[in-house]
Amino acid sequence: MLKFTNTFRDGVGFDTLLVGIALGYLVVFSAFPLAYNLLMSFQDVDLFSLTSFDRPFVGWDNYREILSRPELLPILWNTVKFVGISVIAQLSLGFAIAMFFQLDFPFNTWLRGLFLAGWIMPALVVGAVWSWVLAGDFGVLNHVLSELGLIRANIFWLSDPDVALYSIIFANIWLGVPFNMILLSVGLAGIPEDVYEAAEMDGATRIQRFFTITLPMMRAQLGAVISLGVIFTLQQFDLFAALTQGGPANSSNVFQYWSWQLAFQNYEIGLGSVISVLMIGFVIAVAFVYVRSTRYEQES
Repeated sequence: MLKFTNTFRDGVGFDTLLVGIALGYLVVFSAFPLAYNLLMSFQDVDLFSLTSFDRPFVGWDNYREILSRPELLPILWNTVKFVGISVIAQLSLGFAIAMFFQLDFPFNTWLRGLFLAGWIMPALVVGAVWSWVLAGDFGVLNHVLSELGLIRANIFWLSDPDVALYSIIFANIWLGVPFNMILLSVGLAGIPEDVYEAAEMDGATRIQRFFTITLPMMRAQLGAVISLGVIFTLQQFDLFAALTQGGPANSSNVFQYWSWQLAFQNYEIGLGSVISVLMIGFVIAVAFVYVRSTRYEQES
């Protein structure tokens, strides 16, 4: 007992315990669900066989079934648009706001904290708020646009197939900009002020300082924000559940919501697992590219 106590006092046993707890957490809550989901993607799983391990092994049939679905390409294109537009807009607006908050003006800290208020709200609550804003008959947005004379008739933002997806994209951009802003603010704060002063003394304009100093020195942070933005956007589910449920006619459906529909609405759990596996593979590829680029930058 004394030896065990001395080992913990020296820190060796306690460190081992912490590592063991972390590994146990990863195995239980990450590795096992991923492996179990991968296994189900090769099985014929429905509502009745979900709780049983006696399931027929179908090999690649689930993958062939997904690839043959006529809705695959439209939903894939929706996912690409949702992720691409959201990440680019969140990064651009977040960068601009982060640079704005680098200026010294009254209530700077308070306003920055106010910006974060929307981001810390649950996405489902944000979706409920935006459903009121974007409502076709009594929505705030239609009322404001009508008062400004920009529209003559109400626009049904969430039920019009031409605009439903872009309405969710707009709400997702609003939700993600504060996160981008706070991460990029940390990177901007780490750039030495004397570098800007030296460039200004050499006659460099603000635009020149931005492209020759800010962007090169923010490369690592930008890579991290883009990678996290892609991962978080692919995980966005609540906004679709609160606003359009993938409709109308799959016009706003994306892979993450389609996977849920297949598994928990149609009870085609094996097919839903296939979509999850494909998304996990893409996320791993994004993370791998980011880690490799960061390592290359550090070595160079």
